[in-house]
Amino acid sequence: MNSWRDQHRLGGEVLPIVYNCLNYSPSAPGQPTLLTWDDATTLFHEFGHSMHGLLSNVTYPTLSGTNVARDFVEFPSQVYEHWLSTDPILTRYAVNAQGQAIPRDLVERIRRADTFNQGWSTVEFLASGIVEMDLALLTNVPADFDMNAFERDRLAALDMPREIIMRHRLPHFGHVFTNDYSAGYYGYLWAEVLEEDAYGAFTETGNPFDPATAQRFCDFIFCSGNLRTPMESFVGFRGREPREEPLLRSRGFPVTTQAAGGR
Repeated sequence: MNSWRDQHRLGGEVLPIVYNCLNYSPSAPGQPTLLTWDDATTLFHEFGHSMHGLLSNVTYPTLSGTNVARDFVEFPSQVYEHWLSTDPILTRYAVNAQGQAIPRDLVERIRRADTFNQGWSTVEFLASGIVEMDLALLTNVPADFDMNAFERDRLAALDMPREIIMRHRLPHFGHVFTNDYSAGYYGYLWAEVLEEDAYGAFTETGNPFDPATAQRFCDFIFCSGNLRTPMESFVGFRGREPREEPLLRSRGFPVTTQAAGGR
């Protein structure tokens, strides 16, 4: 997703011009082009970014749409992914070349697969995020600084399981000291905490398309850009600060009482 023009009201009402550019594998000659599940998830994710830009309702262009903190950029787009797997969407759009809807047992298998290997994935991600942050917090870096030794020492201090490596080793970790991603790799996981908790506001109503909840999401998340701090926007929508329990449950982890009530 990107924009040709951000919404703002300086010198009059300026409407946004937003686009999605999605590259998918073409079909064989003469055959219809169909999307994989991952392709469809990407489509919903990027359209969530588009909604963030299209529904913006602010005065200043620097506060418009996706001009927000990095974790808050990914948060609403990841919420949007959830609607792909809802029954109304699957029944109407998840069809094969013959027009047959996706089988229910296949949908259930996809949902069960969401929790596969999540322990491994979470540990390898956290290792990269924590070590990257430790690197950014260094104040005195010697001329002969050994990046590999630093990585080994930090992982040992974390009791990193030998069977799991960092998702991104430091010598090739593109997020380290790179423009607006610097020391911000953790933001992807934090965005998932926000996302899972926020989508719970819809499912708790019994309707993933609940109009009142959708209006709050629009008012406090999609429309407000960077008018408020991210936490103020989330609390305005959810009525409280985010909790990690929905993320743990979505990944198939056991949820303790402390986690359910924590932040």
